[in-house]
Amino acid sequence: MRIALHTRVRADRIDEYEAAHREVPPALAAAIRDAGASSWSIWRSGCELFHLIECEDYARLLASLENLPVNVQWQARMADLLDVVHDYSAEGSEAGLPEVWRLPEA
Repeated sequence: MRIALHTRVRADRIDEYEAAHREVPPALAAAIRDAGASSWSIWRSGCELFHLIECEDYARLLASLENLPVNVQWQARMADLLDVVHDYSAEGSEAGLPEVWRLPEA
């Protein structure tokens, strides 16, 4: 399944946000993969952040990560940098952006 999300970085924290993502802890990346994600990318337009996640089951991915210490630490770090954060709760699994169009496969 493919999930698109929107978050927002604080205007005065963009450089810190990007620097943090150059140093994502290997344990966090491994936990994300272990939770079922095969891909996660983030694009930025000004302060707007757009995430694209490919995973087996987004609700399960969130449940696996929500209380995992390495993710809790990372989310605490991100909370200082973001105006709109990624919601890891059960309700967060409904927060994906609706897909409007996709180029049909040939």
